[in-house]
Amino acid sequence: MIESIKEFLGWFFVTGDPMIYGADVSIALASIAIVVVLTYFKKWKWLWNEWLTTVDHKKIGIMYIIAALLMLFRGGVDALMMRTQLALPGMNFLSADHYNQVFTTHGTIMIIFVAMPFIFGLMNIAVPLQIGARDVAYPFLNALSFWLFFFGAMLFNLSFVIGGSPDAGWSSYAPYAGSELNPGVGQNYYLIGVQISGIGSLATGINFLVTILKMRAPGMTLFKMPMFTWSILITSVIIMFAFPAFTVALALMTIDRLFGAHFFTIASGGSPMLWANLFWFWGHPEVYIVLLPVFGIFSEVIATFAHKTLFGYAVMVWSMVAISILSFLTWLHHFFTMGNTAPVNAFFSISTMLIAIPTGVKIFNWLFTLNKGRIQFTTPMLWALAFIPNFTIGGVTGVMLAMAPADYQYHNSYFLVAHFHSTLIAGTVFGIFCALHYWWPKIFGYLLDEKKGKWSFWVFMISFNICFMPMYFLGLMGMTRRMYTYPWGLGWAPINFIITIGAFGMGLGFILMAWNIVSSAIKGKRDTTGDPWDGRTLEWSTSSPAPEYNFVHIPTVSTRDPFEAMKEDKRAGRAPKQRPIRPIHMPNNTGIPFIMSAFMFVAGFGLVFEWYWMAIPGTIAVIICMIVRSFVYNDHHIIPVDEIERTERAAGRLS
Repeated sequence: MIESIKEFLGWFFVTGDPMIYGADVSIALASIAIVVVLTYFKKWKWLWNEWLTTVDHKKIGIMYIIAALLMLFRGGVDALMMRTQLALPGMNFLSADHYNQVFTTHGTIMIIFVAMPFIFGLMNIAVPLQIGARDVAYPFLNALSFWLFFFGAMLFNLSFVIGGSPDAGWSSYAPYAGSELNPGVGQNYYLIGVQISGIGSLATGINFLVTILKMRAPGMTLFKMPMFTWSILITSVIIMFAFPAFTVALALMTIDRLFGAHFFTIASGGSPMLWANLFWFWGHPEVYIVLLPVFGIFSEVIATFAHKTLFGYAVMVWSMVAISILSFLTWLHHFFTMGNTAPVNAFFSISTMLIAIPTGVKIFNWLFTLNKGRIQFTTPMLWALAFIPNFTIGGVTGVMLAMAPADYQYHNSYFLVAHFHSTLIAGTVFGIFCALHYWWPKIFGYLLDEKKGKWSFWVFMISFNICFMPMYFLGLMGMTRRMYTYPWGLGWAPINFIITIGAFGMGLGFILMAWNIVSSAIKGKRDTTGDPWDGRTLEWSTSSPAPEYNFVHIPTVSTRDPFEAMKEDKRAGRAPKQRPIRPIHMPNNTGIPFIMSAFMFVAGFGLVFEWYWMAIPGTIAVIICMIVRSFVYNDHHIIPVDEIERTERAAGRLS
């Protein structure tokens, strides 16, 4: 009996690596600390009422951002582990299997559990405020989307210490990711964790598409929307068309692994290429799911700190539309080298190159916006300005990779690694950091320290170039991606060592930013105006942080920069007509999204280990939650006028 228990525990828990034991201890200590702090300060009820059951889009946005920051830490540590292993030839810091697991989890976490939740968090915070709405279209679905993402991410991360991590790469190509070549539960974690999270992402896309189309303030036509909102509208459409393909692909591979089907194995007529096509039909638009919102962020920031109306507004909108369409016509360039015919490669080569045109148009739009502007070099503006040259380098090398004959040389080399990191870090990560500094006062009511912000910017940005620019040369010298180690004498050692220094420099830049967040929370400058940057869009017209109802009166819009127009009217003495305050209708908090997602986690954990005695009751519990929800009729409340007046008076907006 005891031997059986020992055998089970030896299989169930990941053992044998000091770093795993360190992680076990860290997880245990962090969990105990959280429980002790919440219990000591009697915050369990507060946690449940204010956060776990909230449907407030702003609080959901904050939870997305906190989760993304934690995942960024995890994905960043993975990156530093890889770079430590490759710093010098013949290193034994990681074993070959552990290295495979680390690069798989790094890629998956950075794309699905860092970039996307960051974007979702920012859109939750900014979009309803920018369009003058009091909430999103489906508040319950919004909360459910977050908790599905959260529990999907937790399930994926659990693989680190229980059962074993996936190791087939973030693209998980069949047949290597199949049960025959990849036994164990690691790949199951990938399939089910990403699936649960992906369902939440798909729901978010639907929610924000409806929100933007149906809940805009009076007068805000589509071509008077802020550029960030436009980028989210287009991104939501991409999500709705791209994610179903990935959802189906994940489901089919799960059936392959758990029930012995052969959708992606040659046995019994399956096709590994089917996975490649389905994965990249989602995977390439996914790049624009995390990039287009960032284009919107940079447009807002550059216009605000250049103190000018955005140049070429309509052209920028149509550029994003063109990019979104082309993003669905390029997926095959990810496997040019897998034996496609020349006409097929030529089509996808040309369609890939075409994306450079609308992207280049947008860069010229930002440059013309800066022209003759009164530029303020704040921290968010520095991130926006740094994006332009660094992203351009990534874009130009993308055109090089789009040439199918040349791709045969670059493919799977470090040139490719340099390209997509130049694009995604200079694009998405720079944009996220830019947005955090820009909207931080609106989110929390105080500003991040500018001096510390600029230090973290310069350290991160310089280290980024030290890290990734040499990779282009390393790729041209023949070093392939996913390489675990290499011998002396190839001339790669000095470059790899420099790259590792750059990687740790980026880690230092991130730590400086974390220090800025913590120190600013303690002694940061309060934003008592609601408009610390002299903003142009509606989110700056309400207090910081915005109240539960966002706006006392839904604003009426007549221009593309409505808040700037309001301020001009005020300076010209054209005060708006006072309107009486009326009660405001808002949705009730509910614990069903949290509970339903927790049961989804239970069902998912059961499927990972093929424990159907756990998966089936978990699934039934999810269905019961849906039924219970369908009988909830009292799902809203009314905020009375006196409470609104008290809130507005406390914010200094009512005398």
